[in-house]
Amino acid sequence: MKFLDECKIYLRSGNGGGGAVSFRREKYVEYGGPDGGDGGNGGDVWIEAMDGLNTLIDFRYKQHFKAGTGIHGMGRNRHGAAGEDVVLRVPVGTQILEEDKETLIVDMDQAGQRLLLLKGGSGGWGNDRFKGPINQAPKHANPGLDGEEKWIWLRLKLIADVGLVGLPNAGKSTFLAAASAARPKIADYPFTTLAPNLGMVDLSSNERFVLADIPGLIEGASEGAGLGVRFLGHVERTAVLIHLVDCTQDDVVGAWQTVRHELEAYGEELGDKTELLALNKVDALDESTLAMQRDALEEASGQPVRLISGVAGTGVVDILRDAYGLVRDRKAAAARASGEVEPDWAP
Repeated sequence: MKFLDECKIYLRSGNGGGGAVSFRREKYVEYGGPDGGDGGNGGDVWIEAMDGLNTLIDFRYKQHFKAGTGIHGMGRNRHGAAGEDVVLRVPVGTQILEEDKETLIVDMDQAGQRLLLLKGGSGGWGNDRFKGPINQAPKHANPGLDGEEKWIWLRLKLIADVGLVGLPNAGKSTFLAAASAARPKIADYPFTTLAPNLGMVDLSSNERFVLADIPGLIEGASEGAGLGVRFLGHVERTAVLIHLVDCTQDDVVGAWQTVRHELEAYGEELGDKTELLALNKVDALDESTLAMQRDALEEASGQPVRLISGVAGTGVVDILRDAYGLVRDRKAAAARASGEVEPDWAP
């Protein structure tokens, strides 16, 4: 399935049906009079967040969505049926923006969340509504009201607890495959990953979290170099970032600084997120060279550096448990802030 995380679509709610002008004239019936029914209401436009979706690709092939028009009223006080609603089903984590691409309408961050975007036009009254002691035979009815229309942007930001960042070919996809059941494309050349990948990490029956791998960043990504920072939005919601640095390259400090600069340039508090720093591919170096690389990176970053290998599995479980602990603490803090008590919370 192709990945699409941003698109622009057109929405229109249905027009209301017109009221009817009708009179009852039946043989052997003493009293006649107006009996025009009301028109039906136009269909509404709804949006709903659905589990099991992780792309907006369906909106690439259809960009216009129009709800049904209400049926006109008829004689014998028959009211028209309401127009059919339109329900847009989007992945959890989709943001709905106005046409200016800046004004946020709603953030669909909960499965089952549902919102009315456009209300259909009201149906018109039939002439039976206007009869009275003075005007006993009204010959007019109301037309239905027009529906609403607008263009909106859909922007998907995947829901993940932990994000993987690093330069291209740092081993992020291999790490994701080792940590979860995900099977991303893995090859020995940069930019193997062209779209974000998600994996569910199962440390135990009650220790689970979602891990996101995004395409690698290069110097100048914030200015559009490489794939740019287009996919960094998918790690905005994470509690912690795992920053992988390829230990086999000459300048591990420069590699770390390059990615840190792009995270800080992107904004959205990405530069302030908790970071677990790790040297990857440690099975490819001897102990003395590895120790030298580790010491240099620890001195530059001012934080402990973990040694891992996605291929050999070295240190993978340990760093995942550290990440899980940070995710659990953040969720517990959020629960306390909202007044909820979750002493035994687990993602």
